[in-house]
Amino acid sequence: MPLTKERNAQIFEQFGGSAANTGSIEGQIAQLTERISQISKHLQQNKKDFSTHRGLMQLVGKRKSLLSYLQKHNLTGYRALIEKLGLRK
Repeated sequence: MPLTKERNAQIFEQFGGSAANTGSIEGQIAQLTERISQISKHLQQNKKDFSTHRGLMQLVGKRKSLLSYLQKHNLTGYRALIEKLGLRK
């Protein structure tokens, strides 16, 4: 189930500064996190959906690379973002 336009705009407004700023790293990471949580819920009900599992692993890898980029270039922004999203324990 893809994200709606309204939800995407809301995510980018909250994390990216404005709804039109779809290129911000923080907004992209938040969007990927939202999609990952939706797909994880789907996979809990459909355990043998292996193609969706592969897509989930691709999204996790993309988020990981964006997070490492953000950590290298803006450490305070990285720490604030993982705190907001609750990614690290």
